[in-house]
Amino acid sequence: MIAIYARQSVEKEDSISIESQIEMCTYEARGEAFLVYKDKGFSGKNTNRPEFQRMMQDIKTGRKGITKVIVYKLDRISRSILDFSNMMDIFTKLGVEFSSATEKFDTSTPMGRAMLNICITFAQLERETTQQRVKDNYISRSQKGFYMGGPVPVGFKKVDLTIDGIKTSMYEQVPEEAELVKRIFEMYADVNYSNEDIAKAVRDMPPECRRNRTVTRARVQDFIKNPVYVRADINVYNFFKSKGVKIINPPEDFIGTNGCYLYTGDKKTRKQTDLSNGILVIAPHEGFIDSDLFIRCRERALDQQQIKRNPKAKNTWLAGLVKCGNCGYALVRKNYLKKNYSYFLCSHKMNDNLCCGCGVIHADEFEDFILQKVKEKLADFKVIEVAGATANNPKIEELKARQIAIDNEISETVKNVAGASETVMAYINENVERLHSEKLQIQAEIQRLGENRYSANEKIICDFDRFDELPFERKRELANAVIKKIYATSDKIDIIWNI
Repeated sequence: MIAIYARQSVEKEDSISIESQIEMCTYEARGEAFLVYKDKGFSGKNTNRPEFQRMMQDIKTGRKGITKVIVYKLDRISRSILDFSNMMDIFTKLGVEFSSATEKFDTSTPMGRAMLNICITFAQLERETTQQRVKDNYISRSQKGFYMGGPVPVGFKKVDLTIDGIKTSMYEQVPEEAELVKRIFEMYADVNYSNEDIAKAVRDMPPECRRNRTVTRARVQDFIKNPVYVRADINVYNFFKSKGVKIINPPEDFIGTNGCYLYTGDKKTRKQTDLSNGILVIAPHEGFIDSDLFIRCRERALDQQQIKRNPKAKNTWLAGLVKCGNCGYALVRKNYLKKNYSYFLCSHKMNDNLCCGCGVIHADEFEDFILQKVKEKLADFKVIEVAGATANNPKIEELKARQIAIDNEISETVKNVAGASETVMAYINENVERLHSEKLQIQAEIQRLGENRYSANEKIICDFDRFDELPFERKRELANAVIKKIYATSDKIDIIWNI
């Protein structure tokens, strides 16, 4: 049986369609029976393609009796040297031939296999060169103020624009939406208003002001951080300059009319105080938030981020593990001391009122239930894997790698024994003795680390048996060791384990 594989990442006028690829491969099959595997919309940079994976699984299991794979062109099946090499190793072991309809290779000869590797090397080079060109073009276009895609911010609509003879787009103010944005900035500049106060206030505004979307506390911050709204003047220039942002335009371009685009080189910086990876460029559209108001709000946002701490949980040893079974947001334990009871409540319902909630979950009863489930789970395990003490201990793996390196060194040293002089033999014996001694020390260290791991795991089980006696932080450590997540409502509890 022959397998025909076809792939097309993006449908373009100058690219060959999957149907045409299959037609060419069918001719190459010369009338033999064949199966077709085709991936549309997938890149050849890796093997994360459903039909490719299905074909490889069929080859490995032998269910389909595939003895040959035909592609239209080599880069249709892979553009990665490593992936292609691994694939050919599997083909060779299973006696599967490989053929390209447009490039004639004989994989039964060393020269044919060498030519295959050369071609796949150039395919990978072409892919990486194309990626770099796309990246360079993106940077160049963004620095010229071109529209770079993405959702249009509330307050604007997108209109056509031509810059240097190139068609692009720009933003244009939508008055009713702009009113919502102005309201957010004005309230945020007043420290008496919290994000929740602002979110509630704008939720009461007409739906057309917010595009029928709900504004949450987190979304308030997104408005404040975006310089697309500001009338950028020299104060805005100095503000971002002081934060380490790379500014493309000279100071004289900041005349107090246009908004800005802020690009970050690392997505992780989006919610951090560090703006040093940022690139700021004057945008072609007009802003509508005064610079002093924008800077006051931006400074407040930065101050809030800087004073944010990662408070230690104190209400429940399940903190961070329990999620609402309806919306997936965190459940938090609320203690009502005057009435002497505690519940787990959905944070999404509490903060934004955008979830129906998790129902009535009595905190003490819930914690007792989870503890009992953990003990039942541990009863089936003599050894459990704990974060920091897993079977794949990095230190053990490092020692094993050194052990292999020592064996190789000894083998290379022993090769020089033949014809060696008395002086050289003495050096060889000394070197081998030193390497052998180091190897014995490594073996002893590996054994010691393995025993410590077992002891740590055994201690986890013992600690759960006396759970009520333990300090709060130790309870949290144990919970995180065995539980990955808990999704809960008053009707259903799903525990996802780490063991």
